[in-house]
Amino acid sequence: MTEKYIYSFQKGDGKNKMLLGGKGANLCEMTQIGLNVPPGFVITTTACLDYINNQRLPDGLMDEVKAHITEVETQTEKQFGGRDNPLLVSVRSGSAISMPGMMDTILNLGLNKQTLAGLIDQTGDPRFAYDAYRRFIQLFGKVALGIDDEKFDQHFDAIKKQAGIKADVGLDSEHLRQISELFLQVVHEETGKPFPEDVYEQLELSIKAVFNSWMGKRAVDYRREFHITPKMANGTAVNVVTMVFGNMGNDCATGVGFTRNPGTGANEMYGEYLVNAQGEDVVAGIRTPKPVHELANEMPDLYRQLVELRNKLETHYKEVQDYEYTIERGILYCLQTRNGKMNAAAMVRTSVEMVAEGLIDKKRALLRINPELLEQLLHPQLDPNSTAEAVAQGLPASPGAACGKCVFEADTAEQLGRAGEAVILLREETKPEDIHGFFAAQGILTSRGGKTSHAAVVARGMGKACVAGAEDIKIDVRSRQAIIGELHIREGDMITIDGSTGLIFLGRIPTIEPSFSDELKTLLSWADEVAELEVHANVDTPERARLAASYGATGIGLCRTERMFNASDRLPLVIDMILAGNKEARQEALAKLFPIQRDDFQELFEAMSPYPVTVRLLDPPMHEFLPGEHQLEDEIRALNQYKIMIQGQQVTLDTLGSHALLPSPFNHLNEEVINKAIAKKELMLSKVKELYEVNPMLGHRGVRLGMSYPEIYQMQIRSILEAAALCIKQRKPILPEIMVPQVITVQELIKVKSYVDQIQKEVEKQYGIDLEFKFGTMVETVRACTRAAKLADVAEFFSFGTNDLTQATFSFSREDAENKFLPLYNESGLLADNPFEVLDAKGVGQLMKMTVESGRQTRPDIKVGICGEQGGHPESIRFCHHIKLDYVSCSAPRIPIARLAAAHAKLLENEYNIEY
Repeated sequence: MTEKYIYSFQKGDGKNKMLLGGKGANLCEMTQIGLNVPPGFVITTTACLDYINNQRLPDGLMDEVKAHITEVETQTEKQFGGRDNPLLVSVRSGSAISMPGMMDTILNLGLNKQTLAGLIDQTGDPRFAYDAYRRFIQLFGKVALGIDDEKFDQHFDAIKKQAGIKADVGLDSEHLRQISELFLQVVHEETGKPFPEDVYEQLELSIKAVFNSWMGKRAVDYRREFHITPKMANGTAVNVVTMVFGNMGNDCATGVGFTRNPGTGANEMYGEYLVNAQGEDVVAGIRTPKPVHELANEMPDLYRQLVELRNKLETHYKEVQDYEYTIERGILYCLQTRNGKMNAAAMVRTSVEMVAEGLIDKKRALLRINPELLEQLLHPQLDPNSTAEAVAQGLPASPGAACGKCVFEADTAEQLGRAGEAVILLREETKPEDIHGFFAAQGILTSRGGKTSHAAVVARGMGKACVAGAEDIKIDVRSRQAIIGELHIREGDMITIDGSTGLIFLGRIPTIEPSFSDELKTLLSWADEVAELEVHANVDTPERARLAASYGATGIGLCRTERMFNASDRLPLVIDMILAGNKEARQEALAKLFPIQRDDFQELFEAMSPYPVTVRLLDPPMHEFLPGEHQLEDEIRALNQYKIMIQGQQVTLDTLGSHALLPSPFNHLNEEVINKAIAKKELMLSKVKELYEVNPMLGHRGVRLGMSYPEIYQMQIRSILEAAALCIKQRKPILPEIMVPQVITVQELIKVKSYVDQIQKEVEKQYGIDLEFKFGTMVETVRACTRAAKLADVAEFFSFGTNDLTQATFSFSREDAENKFLPLYNESGLLADNPFEVLDAKGVGQLMKMTVESGRQTRPDIKVGICGEQGGHPESIRFCHHIKLDYVSCSAPRIPIARLAAAHAKLLENEYNIEY
């Protein structure tokens, strides 16, 4: 074997996480900085990939494993497979990016009948030895041999029931011996072979099993959900570590800690531990652990050492650490450390406070936070003024409020989640196999476990609310109900959980909009100092504009005027305009719309003052404002039936339905009124058929409407400019921008610009002021990209409408693609991402790059931005920075994400590279 597949903890490169995995790299680094780490070695991710590709271990790997086991035997003065002083090891997974619980681990490996007897003689504690043995048989059976946990659990539960014992710690050595024997029988029955006694056979099977877990369903689902690509983490390392035991007596313990509170970010000792237990007891939630500060009373000297360990870890890694430790007979060992998974609020607070403490600088403070994480901070919180009374309380394991229907199995959560239902997953304790249920659920509630249990850690990483260890709740999965005293909560019942307080409520509790913390304001101010891209908002109402401004938007990059038309007080006017048989009738309807539009724009300009507001002229095809053909046919049919029914009687609105186009008042509808309603609906039906288009996305819309019906665009232009004039009269600083959609030729722009020039002169004369504004176009057709240099003769700004540009470039519509073949393309690797979510830098991006360069050759100061949905996506923002756009525009809730992503784009610009 020419390649080196294994590194001891003394020699591994602690910075090379791609090769050694995060866990392995950190074990090496902790060893090399002098922390008390049990001896061991790392089998690299390269070995994993070779194994997966060839379905066998690399040649010579087990020889190298044996050589490193010999080194560990020398360091520990123990013997692997030996009776007198047996060496037991754990076999742990670990990829370059932490994936808690998603891959497999086996503990206590090396136990067989001979080493079991030696362990009993050595320790004088048969209970401890059999407890380790039964754990090993079950874990090995499940992970390496593929035996279902339930096969073991039913024997375990039967012995506990027979002995009248509820807690595992109540079992004595004889009980555990019986359980071990029963477990060995399970292995024989399920595999047809006895449990392997050869310790190297155990080790080889375990190494293969951990490698295989990289491609296990939960690991694959996790990587897909969190967009972990092979460039970020490829394969899992295997860490073979000397076992140390927290379950050898009351001078032993095991625990999990964070160097700061992962829920709040507070700089305090945080974690949980159990005396006389193994690590899986804490993280699996099998027993509810104690808060770490109680260790100061039980083992004061060990608590002092733990504080020192915590301080050394954070000082060295300059990051909040999630660490695991074991105390074996009064000696503290650090088994693992990794960057702590925290919610957004904690990440923001720790970034700001660690800068204040001098631990990190502002650059690191910004870069340590994934911009997408900030979305958590904009989720609603429970209304503090609610008078609802909680029915139970657990531990606040992951902050935030969540409401949904109770479900008791991960499969059900996934099924209902896909159907659009909001669900809360209730379990006694969660396991890694439940991960697909986590993805689908709004929140997680467990009756056992603590703040460092699997449920808590994974929920925090996902930013989902979690309440753990609600011991007053009995969860019965078989009957699909949760029982709190005499209260029975059944599957489908609505509950609300508050992960910030641990409170659980029946029904839906009112929520309030979140507010920015001082720490978030500070962090985003640092981001704005660094970023070159401005962040604007896609909003259409003054209320949303004010919200966007409070989130830090420095302008409106897209105001969709058609959304203003859909309001109840103006849709009938729009329909009258569409149904108009001639230009005069159309102008009459538009004259009624004009003051409404002008007032809309004035409010919008004032709400965003002094920042720019880009108003897009009417874009969608006309038929979108009318009811559908089938709906109209049904309504006409029903009206004709009603006309027959009345025969001189009165018909009420309830009889007719509540269509907005029926004449008012509705309380006395006679045959004449119904005939008028039928005539109007028949006219509408005729218009719908006339306007029908095979592909409306490529049809009579955008600037083409302005060419066909110039009076529509003229009304909008006048309303924009008069609104601007009114603001100027009130001394409100504003920067309006008029944007023409769907342009394919400069002649279209010239035509619309002529409307603008004429109306500008009229408005300036009417109001006695000079207007300042920009005129530009939305670039969303391929031809507009290729003609950018010419368009820039007229346009003072470009704004990329990447939703339509993506459809045009890919030659498929978003609705059809996402509902039919796009998921297959993404899963199979034909496309790396959904191009409607992540900007297609290699295709659409190249059109954008060409457009920017061509436009600036004609007009060097042309302002260029993006207002498609990809404008709020961090990776897309990196590309926008790369091609030197001036701004990105996105929905209001994504503004903080975009502000931080814009800073990342600048800080990491030298590392940005597109592979074509």
